[in-house]
Amino acid sequence: MNRTAPIADPAAPLARRNPVAKLAAAAVFALALVISLDPVAPGIALAVELAVVPLFGIRYPVLARRAWPLLVSVLGAVVTLFLFAADREHILTDALALGLRIVAVALPGVLVFATTDPTDLADALIQNARVSARFAIGTLAAWRLVPLLGQEWQLINAARRARGVDPGRNPVARLRLFASATFTLLVGAIRRGTRLASAMDARGFDSGVPRTSARRQHFTAADAAFIAVSTALAAGAVTVSVLAGAFHPVFS
Repeated sequence: MNRTAPIADPAAPLARRNPVAKLAAAAVFALALVISLDPVAPGIALAVELAVVPLFGIRYPVLARRAWPLLVSVLGAVVTLFLFAADREHILTDALALGLRIVAVALPGVLVFATTDPTDLADALIQNARVSARFAIGTLAAWRLVPLLGQEWQLINAARRARGVDPGRNPVARLRLFASATFTLLVGAIRRGTRLASAMDARGFDSGVPRTSARRQHFTAADAAFIAVSTALAAGAVTVSVLAGAFHPVFS
């Protein structure tokens, strides 16, 4: 599955919002959740995020397939903290709160990129956020190359199996082959990126001449309202945490 392609219904109410508005709303939620170590605010925020998933035009099973690496990493972090903690009675609560916060902070980003076409995002960054065209187009080009990394990884492993290279059940041999394949993938990515940069320079992407946009990205009142509502919900989650006496600032 191409994890850079949108997986949502483009006609859904929140899926069709301006990409910059969706990024801003996700950033507001993330900022509100990283200022405290308590589990109350991220718990409320996560409940809100899960409730609005249908408004993004995404089905929950599809979202789970897109976000499973995040869930696995959070589970690994919780288990690691629990296993290596000196006081396991109190660390479990802290570990669960950390895992909850990570999911609540990351899920809005998953929703944004799962409902946004990369080209629309680059256009919106240039037109609405006044981001440098060189940066936005370069980021778009890199984003378009991400699926090729997965395909190339499969080709590397298939080529080694065709040559009879098999580590068997030896964990050391598996680790060596993994490191070798990773290095091969890195070298290939650097070469492809260098060729792409040269091609973009040859086509005048770094000429400094003002560029026009073929597809207009309009930032409407509905987009501003979306950001305002997201800000209010994030502030509400933090307020409930404070009133409940659970608010624990990071810098305290």
